[in-house]
Amino acid sequence: MPRIRVLVGTRKGAFILTSDAHRRDWQVSGPHFGGWEIFHIAGSPANPDRLYASQSSSWFGQVIQRSDDGGITWNPVGNDFSYVGDPGTHLHYDGTSRPWAFKRVWHLEPSPSDPDTVYAGVEDAALFRSTDGGQSWQELPGLREQQGAKWMPGAGGMCLHTILLDPVNPARLYVAISAAGAFRSDDGGASWKPINRGLHSQYIPDPEAEIGHCVHRIAQHPARPETLFMQKHWDVMRSDDAGESWFEVSGNLPSDFGFAMAVHAHDPDTVYVVPIQSDSEHYPPEGRLRVYRSKKGGNDWDALTDGLPQQHCYVNVLRDAMAVDALDPCGVYFGTTGGQVYVSADAGDHWQAIVRDLPAVLSVSVQTLP
Repeated sequence: MPRIRVLVGTRKGAFILTSDAHRRDWQVSGPHFGGWEIFHIAGSPANPDRLYASQSSSWFGQVIQRSDDGGITWNPVGNDFSYVGDPGTHLHYDGTSRPWAFKRVWHLEPSPSDPDTVYAGVEDAALFRSTDGGQSWQELPGLREQQGAKWMPGAGGMCLHTILLDPVNPARLYVAISAAGAFRSDDGGASWKPINRGLHSQYIPDPEAEIGHCVHRIAQHPARPETLFMQKHWDVMRSDDAGESWFEVSGNLPSDFGFAMAVHAHDPDTVYVVPIQSDSEHYPPEGRLRVYRSKKGGNDWDALTDGLPQQHCYVNVLRDAMAVDALDPCGVYFGTTGGQVYVSADAGDHWQAIVRDLPAVLSVSVQTLP
């Protein structure tokens, strides 16, 4: 019988939640790296025992951890992030030139085919790749050549938070940066282009600028990789041409502001979001925690509430804190800043809390194990 492993990064450590295919009874392991901020923890699709974790603190800095036994033991791996070209300085968003430094690794994206290849998105925004299991890292500098001096930080910092690896075309990658926008590479990360046509952001000098949009999350389905869904600072968007153009699909959502987004494992037209009241009120509208599901690729959204608190709920769901498994029916998972991790074993119709009292959840990823 297949098993499920849910990898949870929190403000004060990582937790690993495991269950069988019924997804009713769960075992909780952790905290791993107790007291450390674990911004992201992700498993390799090519090797279910290989996990990577982004560990950081304001005191000790940034560490990449790797496990080769499914999270039982961990070892720090290479944390020398080498910049290509002019590694010493770059032009910051305030116009000054000073040594490059970053606060944390926001997102780790292991290759679907090679357990030793993994990508890292950092703050200040840059993209790195390791081909030796995290022992060494090299920047893909072509990304910052896309008007990098004009990139501005969002409220959470100038972070590269989303990395998508096209499952059909290995040379195609997507990234999203707050608050610069979305970018695509068609040559394995050597060169990049902005893919923000159709986005409209009222809070920047040119609302339809090529660069400068605050993108919160991008998601795709492997069966239809040229269709992308985006949760923007405001607006839920869709592209059917690999990001060349976007159109709004917010439809009847109670708010089109949010962070998290996921696509059903087996249906590329079914997408999930968690609306948040506003950019200044980071909690669910009306204090009711609702996941919204569209089975039509956007515009028509249904509230999924069974098992979720529907009064006095003021948690947030962050951009990397929602994921799906590969079982049928599809399981949907999300974590909150209140420390709850929820699962729906029937594609969102009903929900239950796996755990309730973790530190604030920063990320949720899921492995479907044989």
